[in-house]
Amino acid sequence: MDEIHASRALALVGPGRAGTAVALRLTRRGWSVRAVAGRAPDAPSTVRAAALLGAACVDAAEAGCDVDVVVIATPDDAIAPAADAVAPSLRSGALVVHLSGVAGPEVFDGLRAARPDVEVGVLHPLQTLPSPELGAARLDGAWCAVDGPATRALADELGSRVFDLPADPEARRLYHAAACIASNHVVALLGQVERLAAACGVPFEAFVPLVRASLDNAAATTPATALTGPVARGDTGTVLAHLDALPSDERDLYVAVARGARRLAQTNDPEMDGVLTPVVA
Repeated sequence: MDEIHASRALALVGPGRAGTAVALRLTRRGWSVRAVAGRAPDAPSTVRAAALLGAACVDAAEAGCDVDVVVIATPDDAIAPAADAVAPSLRSGALVVHLSGVAGPEVFDGLRAARPDVEVGVLHPLQTLPSPELGAARLDGAWCAVDGPATRALADELGSRVFDLPADPEARRLYHAAACIASNHVVALLGQVERLAAACGVPFEAFVPLVRASLDNAAATTPATALTGPVARGDTGTVLAHLDALPSDERDLYVAVARGARRLAQTNDPEMDGVLTPVVA
């Protein structure tokens, strides 16, 4: 085992769902969480996470004491200030990681200047973590983007499959945008399905197998091969019927996604282009 993980002790700074899920997953792999820091030691989120993890509630300035790893799971804008707060308490050789998919290791420049004797890295689980318990289970075998050899070893401790976080900042932004589309935007589309289903008296649950089958088809082949429906067929009459039936506040989202389907189909269909383009103009 990597020397930096010798005692398998960690601290969590930022007791939200993602950070608590990562910490909980590591406890199930034999790690101990010694400290949790949040907005304040007595903040409800800090107390809840500490109770779940069997850890002490502390100020960020104390979080690094006697641990091998500090996981910073704050909002992106708070990563650097959190690292600066933890810096004085870190033991030499400790590893500090953050969980952001868009921020790189450069967010730790201040920490590295103050503490050149510690290691830093990035670990971004490519998974949705809706609660600590469910998130911890989903991390088993999940893909993780990592930066740094010590962070790769930590991802191995999670039981994750790893790939390198893009080094170029623009590529990182594209990676994180893709992750948001794969999770958040899909859920937003399901919200539209739920609204339209309710409007026509069909249970939302009836559409769930269709969603799952579509995802399975795309994973088994390619998104372009899996694409079906009126845009792929060039059935402009059906698309016009949809637009006529849709409430006005639902049309923009439908058209935006239909234009994405049109791009994916890559067919020469001026009539379909004419149906979709004016609506978004």
